[in-house]
Amino acid sequence: MHDIAILGAGRIGRIHAKNVAGQPGLRLKYVVDPVAAAADGLAAETGANVVDLDTALNDPSVAGVIVASSTDTHLDYSLKAIAAGKAVFCEKPIDQDLARARSAQGELGGKGVKLFLGFNRRFDPNFQGLKARLSAGVVGALETVHITSHDPAPPPVSYVKVSGGLFKDMAIHDFDMARWLLDEPVSEVYAAASCLVDPAIGEAGDVDTAKIILRTASGKICMISNSRRSGYGYDQRIEAFGAKGLVRADNVMESTVSVWGEAGASSDAFQNFFLDRYAEAYRREMAHFAEIIRGEALPSVGYVDGVEALALAEAAGQSAKTGQVVKL
Repeated sequence: MHDIAILGAGRIGRIHAKNVAGQPGLRLKYVVDPVAAAADGLAAETGANVVDLDTALNDPSVAGVIVASSTDTHLDYSLKAIAAGKAVFCEKPIDQDLARARSAQGELGGKGVKLFLGFNRRFDPNFQGLKARLSAGVVGALETVHITSHDPAPPPVSYVKVSGGLFKDMAIHDFDMARWLLDEPVSEVYAAASCLVDPAIGEAGDVDTAKIILRTASGKICMISNSRRSGYGYDQRIEAFGAKGLVRADNVMESTVSVWGEAGASSDAFQNFFLDRYAEAYRREMAHFAEIIRGEALPSVGYVDGVEALALAEAAGQSAKTGQVVKL
């Protein structure tokens, strides 16, 4: 049995804690969170103990640390946990500042470092199926990718103010997916962004709607569509166009039930938010983390992926402000 410490008892921390409990061979031993009520509540649900960070990191029985705390702590906590000899599962982004993230290359970028970045969409079974078909050459050489990621409703402005902005908080998942699917470095970024959903988001210095175009040196193109509000549910789709056809992964519905009548056909609603839509992806992430802890696998998503996605986010932000293509 491998003991786990979780740093952060908020929404995403609770998801990971539940998945630790559901993973054979893992046991949640410690919860660390400065908010006592949150820490106590999660500990009571899981049978874990509430401790401070040093206690968790200094316990030799702790094999793995999950960093699910506020974004501004991700890099520091990951550095401390790696230095303590733990395997680390860190939520995205690795940091909000690219230069600061790159400064950790020596500690986190080396071969064999057990740092797993939580880009959960790579573990979604639908997107994994799309990737597998691309890799198998089912539609020939990949040419273009369309990624749609629209939230059902905007987050509270209090969240927006500390999120790092749409590109680093929301679109960063799509930048990672683009890198994964294009399978070659992005050389140019162009982004157009506006505040069309909630004026308060603009007053907070952010945008809520964006279209982003990525281009690789060989000419492959990816178009990303982001919105903080769809009006019709959580819209998560990918289309990949190859020389011989199209591979697409559509939205997941609440059920497969549909009604056909004189007015036409209607289906069930989309799964409403990321906790539902990506529930299986989160479970598969934890299974991979267990493999890393047991020494059966190296992290499939690591430090370099986190830094490269952050670089694309910063480039998109720069492009949106200047109206110019940013070359990488």
